[in-house]
Amino acid sequence: MRFRAVLPFAALAALSLSPAAAQRRPPTTEQRVDRLEKQVRQVQKQVFPKGQPADTAGFSDDPAATQDAVNNLNNRLDAVEKQLADIVRQAEENGNRVGQMETELTRLRADQDRRLRALETSNAAAETDTGAVEQPDQSEQADAPPPRPKPKVESKTTKAEPAALASTGNADADVELAYDQGYQLWTAGKYDAAITSLRAMVKKHPDSRRVSWANNLIGRSLLDKGQPRAAAEALLANYRKDPKGERAQDSLFYLGQALVKLGQPGQACKAYAELEDVYSGQIRAPLKAALPSAKAEAKCS
Repeated sequence: MRFRAVLPFAALAALSLSPAAAQRRPPTTEQRVDRLEKQVRQVQKQVFPKGQPADTAGFSDDPAATQDAVNNLNNRLDAVEKQLADIVRQAEENGNRVGQMETELTRLRADQDRRLRALETSNAAAETDTGAVEQPDQSEQADAPPPRPKPKVESKTTKAEPAALASTGNADADVELAYDQGYQLWTAGKYDAAITSLRAMVKKHPDSRRVSWANNLIGRSLLDKGQPRAAAEALLANYRKDPKGERAQDSLFYLGQALVKLGQPGQACKAYAELEDVYSGQIRAPLKAALPSAKAEAKCS
């Protein structure tokens, strides 16, 4: 009897709990797919109001790379490779041309040096015939400094001005002609004209290798015309400005000569000592031969 009374209450409890239990059951796969499809359709309506399918929206139907695009790219690469090959070829040709030009320039410079030395040799020989100071042997003449001419008195009323040289269109040739003009004036004893001509050459061609020659000859011209102080200043400036110049050691030697004439034999000995120290083993033969007598004249210890 007690069991029969409890049974109706248990059935009622089961019926009252069934809706809550049903709500706690997880949705099936089909329910989840249906819900996602509804959500996607709602999103498509907002993003694509015209109803364009989502799988083609904003994308091109063409393939990522067509055969025409590949061919076009290959053609452009071929063109770039050809241009690069042309550039390399032109660079090599330009390098060969530059090498030929340097060789020709070296040949021309050597030829000009040879002609200038020959001119100096002929002038020295002419002065020797007229009683000038004896010059070194012909074997040493190529390295000898310009010969020192016999002093000549210049007229105080008239001074010969050097003639203006016409340009040849070749800078190296113009320099050689300008230096030769100053040298010829110096050998003729026209020191003022020589100084004017050589200074004009230095001003016009400041980067030429002949600048060292010209400045040295300016100092020697001042020394020969009886201005040892001005000569010492010019010779010292030429040595200090370009110690590696082709006539820097000549300027140092004749600086000593100028100092002796100024009555400063001690300073002259210092100039000779610096000549031997700086250019040890590289002193040009004529200077090396004249150095002992110059040191003896200055009474160098």
